[in-house]
Amino acid sequence: MEFPPLDKADPDGLLAIGGDLTPHTLLKAYSSGIFPWYNDLDPILWWSPNPRFVLFPQNIKISSTMKSLIKKDFFQISYNQSFENVIKACSQVPRIGQEGTWITDDMIDAYITLHQLGWAQSVEVWHNNELVGGLYGIRMGDCFFGESMFAKVSNASKFGFIKMCQKLQSENVKIIDCQVYTSHLESLGATMISRNDFISIIKEGVKNITF
Repeated sequence: MEFPPLDKADPDGLLAIGGDLTPHTLLKAYSSGIFPWYNDLDPILWWSPNPRFVLFPQNIKISSTMKSLIKKDFFQISYNQSFENVIKACSQVPRIGQEGTWITDDMIDAYITLHQLGWAQSVEVWHNNELVGGLYGIRMGDCFFGESMFAKVSNASKFGFIKMCQKLQSENVKIIDCQVYTSHLESLGATMISRNDFISIIKEGVKNITF
């Protein structure tokens, strides 16, 4: 699939309609600053908003509450051990002001395939041997493109996100794409940057990647 130039996106960031969710199309989209986001009854919608909501791993904000939980090892963290359960939980957890889910069955299948190919990654948050939170996204070179997170108990998703940020920082990841604004991620240090700045960073971050 060929995407239009990013400056053709409408004011909300909608760039293209249709296409497919094959691994090549998805990886081409992410490496170009584009992501899919649509409801179950819609065609596939592709977005590239301006400005872009991102977090630089070194800027992660850790509250005193979270510092205490981390010090106590209140939750346990694993990586890529239960990807399918994480993405399905993300699709099922109710969200304020949202009916249904944009993580359709087709999306789940597509990202499970990306996980099997080594591109999609998950963070699992456990408590008393129960999966209580997590998140998933796409890792390409020095960039991580976040997709969704869930929590079944208070602070579980924050705990996982902070731990992931620390891990990505240690691996020299330059940017975490948060896509669109949420107060939850703003409280953790995410900020808006221009689409041009975002594209410059990810082009450098994925320059040695082939797919």
